[in-house]
Parts: sequence; C-alpha cells; structure tokens
Amino acid sequence: MSFKQDRLTEQIRVILSEVLLRDVADPRLKNVTVTEVKLTSEFEFVDVYVNALGDESRHDEVLKGLERARGFLRRELGKRVRMRSTPDLHFHWDFTLERGERINALIEGLDIPPAEDVEETDFDDEYNFDNEHDGLD
Repeated sequence: MSFKQDRLTEQIRVILSEVLLRDVADPRLKNVTVTEVKLTSEFEFVDVYVNALGDESRHDEVLKGLERARGFLRRELGKRVRMRSTPDLHFHWDFTLERGERINALIEGLDIPPAEDVEETDFDDEYNFDNEHDGLD
C-alpha cells in the first residue's frame, strides 16, 4: 500500500467513526466502531469493517442500519475528503473480537501441566566445545 493510500485509509476510518458517533441518529448504529478500512488501489471502493463493541448479536441490525445510512455516510465523507470522486462504501462485520474471545477461551480450557524445573547446564560443557578453539582452523 502506498503512503498516500495508507494516509487516506486512516483519514476515512476517522471520518466515518466521527460521523457514526456524532451525526447518525439511527439507534441501530449506536456504539458501532469502525475497526478497519481497506481502500482499493483505484480509490473506487472502501471496505469498512465494523463491530458493536463485542456485541455479536447486533450483527444483522447494524449492517442493515449501515446500508440504510450508506448515502448519508458517503456524502459526509465526500465533504470532508479531497478526492476526485467519493468511493463507494461496502460494509462488513469484523469478527476479530469474537475470534479472539474464542481463542482465549480455548487456551484457558487447556489442561497444561506446569513446566518442570530443568537444571541449568553449561552449554559449552554439554556440547563439548573447546573454549580455546573456535573451529575456524
């Protein structure tokens, strides 16, 4: 990703986050966080990944609310970002938090015995290295 694309992607993420927080009245979009934004290399489309602060049960209602607000969000983005044309917004649910919670639960559920105390040995003695000879002869 180019520096320009990277900077623009972050700017879009911040703008959409602010608009969702301050300007959208739809109750389905309360406490929605923009977790990641991916901009195509041609700047035509933006994939916007969202989550509702770990509340996976709101998945469908949040995506429906975002689809309904798509035009408004795109207009607001166009007002705040200097681009030839405003990219089309595609919304996706970010499952990263849910996956992380599942992985943590799996790890916590593992029955791993504590590590046995291993006596420290001198590495050189164990492998019979001669400290005076470096092996380069």
